[in-house]
Amino acid sequence: MIEVKKETLGFQSEVRQLLDLMIHSLYSNPEIFLRELISNGADACDRLRFEALSKDGWYEGDSELQIQVDYSEKQNTVTVRDNGLGMSRQEVMDNLGTIARSGTKEFFKALTGDQQKDSQLIGQFGVGFYSVFIVADRVTLTTRRAGLTEDEGVRWESDGKGEYSVQTVKRKKRGTEAVLHLKKDAKEFADGLRLRAIIKKYSDHITTPIVMPKDKAEGYEAVNSATALWKRPKKDIADEEYNELYKHIAHDFEPPMARVHSQVEGKLEYTSLFFIPSRAPFDLWDRDSRRGIQLYVRRVFIMDDAQQLMPPYLRFVRGLVDSDDLPLNISREILQRNKTIDTIRAASVKKVLGTIEDLAKSEAYTKFWEQFGRVFKEGVVDDPDNKERIVKLLRFSNTHEDKEQPEVSLEAYTSRMKADQKHIYYVIGDSFQTAKNSPHLEVFRKKGIEVLLLSDPIDEWLVTHLREFSGKELRSVSKGELDLGKLEDLEEKKKATEKGGEYEDLIKRMKKLLEDKVEEVRLSSRLTTSPACLVAGEGALSANLERLLIAAGQDIKGAKPIMEINPQHPILERLKAEQDEQRFEDWAKILFDQALLSEGGKLDDPAGFVHRLNQMFLVLTSQPSA
Repeated sequence: MIEVKKETLGFQSEVRQLLDLMIHSLYSNPEIFLRELISNGADACDRLRFEALSKDGWYEGDSELQIQVDYSEKQNTVTVRDNGLGMSRQEVMDNLGTIARSGTKEFFKALTGDQQKDSQLIGQFGVGFYSVFIVADRVTLTTRRAGLTEDEGVRWESDGKGEYSVQTVKRKKRGTEAVLHLKKDAKEFADGLRLRAIIKKYSDHITTPIVMPKDKAEGYEAVNSATALWKRPKKDIADEEYNELYKHIAHDFEPPMARVHSQVEGKLEYTSLFFIPSRAPFDLWDRDSRRGIQLYVRRVFIMDDAQQLMPPYLRFVRGLVDSDDLPLNISREILQRNKTIDTIRAASVKKVLGTIEDLAKSEAYTKFWEQFGRVFKEGVVDDPDNKERIVKLLRFSNTHEDKEQPEVSLEAYTSRMKADQKHIYYVIGDSFQTAKNSPHLEVFRKKGIEVLLLSDPIDEWLVTHLREFSGKELRSVSKGELDLGKLEDLEEKKKATEKGGEYEDLIKRMKKLLEDKVEEVRLSSRLTTSPACLVAGEGALSANLERLLIAAGQDIKGAKPIMEINPQHPILERLKAEQDEQRFEDWAKILFDQALLSEGGKLDDPAGFVHRLNQMFLVLTSQPSA
């Protein structure tokens, strides 16, 4: 091959970190390098099959797609080559020199230093190619993309340390060849029996034939079954086979949490196989980044991101659908308006929800909710047809248990509501601690009324679409007038009414001082220990939602909050009698700022707040002790 153009480049810093992690965290399972290379080769063959449906000549007279695994004991090498789609020069640089994904920083933040946990995390980022450097001290990859000329081949070479080289070369055949120059302590892999055993263990399910040199004879022979596992009877498929197929599809290192395998026959015939991962992928929160469901038509790979087959709130699901009732040349545009796809999607969603309902009956559901609960909540908005099933699967934190891990269903909440309780109460904060410590909860805790603690960003939208459950309206404890109905203590209410007259002047003075910040000042029936809190009007946006919208770049001019004061608190008793106007103003503003901080708000003038607080300390410390 003739060199045309060569350049030496440094790895992106994140790649260098990743290479070091791959080498040192996965050393206990080095054989996975072969699984990853074969998986990449199978993907390349699948992509070529699909591209060739609409591009004449891309097979270049070689339509028998396969993956070859070679080895040389003498040279201490392992070679994996495929005749799939191949890569262009730019694709090589993009795929092997950088990690061009928005979640890279989050990936490295998530590293714990625990080798076992970190090695599992690697699988969530789809970076298995770099596992070759566990066993190799030098890797040479040569490739040419189908549709390009022989002069547009590419050779990539690296020792897995600081740099890699890329050069343009002549390459007659399309596809990719990776030559691994093994380390001295990895000589075991330059052995035919060892390689065959690894292929049988990890890659027997790959539908593309994997071939190796025949023993004591010329030519190659297939070493995997090369059948579509999902087409086999379920009773004939072992858990290990399912798990390896999942790892191939999801590029994950861990077995899945659950699976559902269905073969539908009759008017519409198709097979579906879906997996729920054990851990959330790093980009789960990006609704636009979805690579979950593969589409096959009569066992021919069509696409690996068939968004039409699974709604956004189930984007963590991995798997495939193989249909006998779709044309081989089906496009994404046709998928969007295809009744067959609509039918398959509806049935697939029901199957996945059924699997999640089964999980909800076991302890495994705690882990499911921890990993996927935030996204699953989107289903209340995304999927009105299945809303009732989804709502029953929601889990929440609550004031009865004060645990951050959400475990309470709405069914459990309503089953233990007080006899005269009309509403399901909730409070929303920007964190669990903010919600848990909200002053709005004080009267509810005093009366033993359970309140749901919501702290996910999605929760503001959730409660706007989930107005009631089992005939009970959901009601925010921080909006509007508080009316506990028969749960109120009539004697306490009478005393509060009688005492209200004593605070009319105080309320007027505070309202005048804070008129640019609050809509109204009134006595509170929510507070028992805090001096003040802020409440949104009945139809107004909550303070937390306003903050979320502003953070998202929205120009929001929300309604001013209502300030409620606690007439039982000593500060208010003292403030009622305060004659010094400056001290009165400082106290009123301090109370407002404290109320704002307690609900997770941000002060407009933090320095002013600190100054006023210090002035109050000076006044209090200068007074003689009683």
